[in-house]
Amino acid sequence: MRKNMPWQWLVETIENFTVENRDNTLGLPFHEKAFDRPLVGFSNGADPVYKNFKDHIGSFYCTPCELFEKTFPGSGANPKDLVVISWIIPSTLRTRTEQAEQKRYPSERWARTRSFGEDFNNALRRMVVEELRERSIPALAPILSPFWSRYDQGPYAPCSNWSERHAAYAGGLGTFGLCDGLITLVGKAVRVGSVIALLDIPPSPRPYSDHHAYCLHYTHDTCRECISRCPVNAISEKGHDKKRCMQYTEETMNKYIHDRYNLDTYACGLCQAGVPCTEGIPDAQGYMKNQSGEKEHDG
Repeated sequence: MRKNMPWQWLVETIENFTVENRDNTLGLPFHEKAFDRPLVGFSNGADPVYKNFKDHIGSFYCTPCELFEKTFPGSGANPKDLVVISWIIPSTLRTRTEQAEQKRYPSERWARTRSFGEDFNNALRRMVVEELRERSIPALAPILSPFWSRYDQGPYAPCSNWSERHAAYAGGLGTFGLCDGLITLVGKAVRVGSVIALLDIPPSPRPYSDHHAYCLHYTHDTCRECISRCPVNAISEKGHDKKRCMQYTEETMNKYIHDRYNLDTYACGLCQAGVPCTEGIPDAQGYMKNQSGEKEHDG
């Protein structure tokens, strides 16, 4: 991230809140953080990628300007004057390691990251909006907006009218993998957030032109380790069966997590841990070398 810029205070505010705030917790008897230091990226409200999302996902999908106008009716905001602030908050090494050891059910730390961690993500969303509004900058957090909703229509159903992962992609923070997870510089075991604001911030570089640029399956026809990690066969070489995944995650796992960990949440995420993209962007040569070494050792 570029330093000494007029908007650097915003990046530092997000970083400091994540590092220092006690709400960043797994809710265990002893304080243990849910997330490590975040990544932050920016995209412009007039970026053509948002229209592309709408064209591909469905007419119900909102552009940044559409959500802004719903929230601030009559503002007459020009899309080019809006910025989408996106962040990636990575789960901790301890959580990832614990989750990688699981075969069918999520680990307790993973489930707590979904529950307490998303509570923190919401607190982060609210904090960013409040910090901006204190500076007389109109802002909204799409996921907390009354205009956010889920839809069961279109080629990617079930889906919603705003995607945090897609906004992060637009902000140069990552690309999509075979299981639909966002692969970032800090891996795929992350949570994502965004805020839309009437603020002049230059967009972050987008160091890719393909939305699958960081996935070894699409770029090198290798890996596919997320397929075997899925306990309900919701991932194949053809992609991700969202309905099968969500049924298992939101129904079966909701009961399991409640009974096992006494948490009222749902989670699975086995495809996000114990795979080459868990910790970062996978290296194709390193992956192939590692695979060759494993085969030699097995032989």
